Amino acid sequence: MKTIFLLAFQYWFITLPVLGIIALYFISCVYIPESKVGIVIKRFAFKNLQPGEIIALNGEAGYQADTLAPGLHFGFWIVQYHIEKVPMIRVPQGELALIVAKTGAAIPPGRILARTVDCDHFQDARAFLKHGGEKGRQLGVITAGSYRINPALFTVITSENAHQTGLDPHLLRIMHVDPDRVGIVTTLDGMPIEQTEIAGPIVTGHDNFQNPQAFLTAGGHRGLQEQVLLSGQWNINPWFAHIEPVPMFEIPIGHVGVVISYVGKAHLDISGPEFKHGDLVDVGHKGVWGTPLLPGKHPVNTRIMRVELVPTTNIVLNWATRTESHHFDAKLSSITVRSRDGFAFNLDVSQIIHIGSNEAPKVISRAGSLQNLIDHVLQPIVGNYFRNSAQDYTVLDFLSARSQRQSEAASHIEAALREYDVEGIDTLIGDITPPESLMKTQTDRKLAEECRKTYEMQEAAEKQRQQLVRQTSLADIQNQVVGAEQGVNIAELHATAAVKKSEGEAASTRLRASGEAEAIRATGQAKADAYQAGVTSLGSDVYGMLQAFQIIADKNLRVVPDVLVNSGPNGQNGILDALMAMMTKQRPALPGVN
Repeated sequence: MKTIFLLAFQYWFITLPVLGIIALYFISCVYIPESKVGIVIKRFAFKNLQPGEIIALNGEAGYQADTLAPGLHFGFWIVQYHIEKVPMIRVPQGELALIVAKTGAAIPPGRILARTVDCDHFQDARAFLKHGGEKGRQLGVITAGSYRINPALFTVITSENAHQTGLDPHLLRIMHVDPDRVGIVTTLDGMPIEQTEIAGPIVTGHDNFQNPQAFLTAGGHRGLQEQVLLSGQWNINPWFAHIEPVPMFEIPIGHVGVVISYVGKAHLDISGPEFKHGDLVDVGHKGVWGTPLLPGKHPVNTRIMRVELVPTTNIVLNWATRTESHHFDAKLSSITVRSRDGFAFNLDVSQIIHIGSNEAPKVISRAGSLQNLIDHVLQPIVGNYFRNSAQDYTVLDFLSARSQRQSEAASHIEAALREYDVEGIDTLIGDITPPESLMKTQTDRKLAEECRKTYEMQEAAEKQRQQLVRQTSLADIQNQVVGAEQGVNIAELHATAAVKKSEGEAASTRLRASGEAEAIRATGQAKADAYQAGVTSLGSDVYGMLQAFQIIADKNLRVVPDVLVNSGPNGQNGILDALMAMMTKQRPALPGVN
């Protein structure tokens, strides 16, 4: 029995401590889920944190720098350690998160954001503190994704909790610059801008302000920046830089843009000795750029540059009550001049000018702007020329010789504008408004002159009418004279003709009488010869009877009557039968009756 008891005692003496140790080991086991981060708090230790420190790096009591990743972890005795399981930090797509460090080195004077250190996107608190991470708002940001960040050291500001820190959630979205816009950048940290400058110079290597630490290391200045952001999406820390999207500067067709830069490299004149009324610089220097911007859209930082639009087409300027659509001549009015004869009158003038694209920078360098050129150069040149030249002429000279005055003005003004690198195309004189009293006198004189001309024309017309009447009468008399003369001639011709006719008729009568007598004589002789031959051959009795029958036949004489009245036995029907026979003979025959 004693042996059994001794063996049992030895078994439990060895087993119980082992079981205790195993039990205590499992009691110190901690499980961290996949979506959680384990924050270790040490309740007690042999060493305490230094004053001002809140994160333990060397086993001191308090919040530990190292966190627990998902899975099983042993050795964290419940008596000595407390494990907090907190959610992982999640940053949605299209957003970023800001970091505030609760402890670390102090930010140097003159800076407002803590410098960036290599700490695995703030997931390695020990590296952050070992590498000299500074407490406060951080330059670095974290982009879309999930992060195991120790909340004991870092406060992460996302769009979900931005209102709790007084920050606008929209600032945590990725900066988006549209294709037709540019982003004007104002940085909030860096070296102070020099007193003679209005914007920080361009520095390189900071990936368009997405790497603030590189910007500061390269000597970037806080405030307005010369560099702009072009179209795209940019991870910009809103504590570091403010981005203002503005439209690109558009230069329309028919214009050029002369850039006046207030920042850039040192001023170095390139205009040459012949240009004495201003200076020009190369692109990127401070001053008026000698190379203008051509039509199109340009990413110009309008906070540090001014672009003066200069039309390269013909510009019409009116010294009158009307203005052109460009309104450069809005301040111009009719020119009041005084003539040699002491009359004051108004002139409307139009001046056409042209500025070449290569000459535009010189014009702007000399005048400052196109409006200054018109107000301070063109207006005095044109106005004073007409005021001076008008003293050499009368009002009527301008009215009567307007084209000549216009040609003289165009030549003079063209030569004057050439000195200002402006081409004078033409000068046109519009309405001339002379004094009303002079115009009334001229009008009355003109009316009188026109009346006189009218009277003269009427008088001439009357004389012409009288001359026409006289000529008409003379023509009528002449017709009568001609008629009389022709009548005399005709009468003479008729008389001559009558005489000739009488003479002809007399001659004809004589000839006819002579011929008829000869013919009668010949006929009688022939008849006598025929009668003698007939008598000789037939005898006088027979031939005489034949001649009687021939005469009866030639003369158609009736020998037997048409109606022969015979008496009947009693002599009663003879006359009636004769009458009926005569009526039947005289009545025409009926058709179809034989």
